[in-house]
Amino acid sequence: MSTILGIDLGEKRIGIALAEDGDLSARPLTTLRRHDVIEADLADLVTLIGQHGVDEIVVGLPYEAAGQEGRQAAVTRAWASAIGAALEATLGEERPEITFRDERLSSHLAETRLGPMRRGRSGGPPTKMQRDAYRSRVDREAAAIILQDELDTRRDARASTSPPPTSMETPR
Repeated sequence: MSTILGIDLGEKRIGIALAEDGDLSARPLTTLRRHDVIEADLADLVTLIGQHGVDEIVVGLPYEAAGQEGRQAAVTRAWASAIGAALEATLGEERPEITFRDERLSSHLAETRLGPMRRGRSGGPPTKMQRDAYRSRVDREAAAIILQDELDTRRDARASTSPPPTSMETPR
């Protein structure tokens, strides 16, 4: 059984989720701070890969609403490519495979699941710390949604390619 890491890449944070390939559900794991240099992002990922025995990474690819890849998708592909090359240099043959999954509306769905951000003290606006904590939760949840979508697609593909059930009727 393989362990899969789901990633929701943002400009400031990286939402992380985890699942076993045979498992039915992805779970939010953590949110990493996005660094200015890719080597720092790599160091954080290598730690998680080692801790959880990750065999595959699924990166959310932010298509535009119309279905085309835009600027952010290009940024995500470039980041994943650089991470993949660095993982190969660091881990060699043991590096996880990197795949992409359409992530349109994953953050919106995550916010819907989590509900509104809590108000600040005495019902006022939330503090910066509350906003940051909420955004981190949204990023983790979005990563879980991306990974869950991938797991569901794989499960459906396996079900459609499995042989039809045998009949229990006895021949006459």
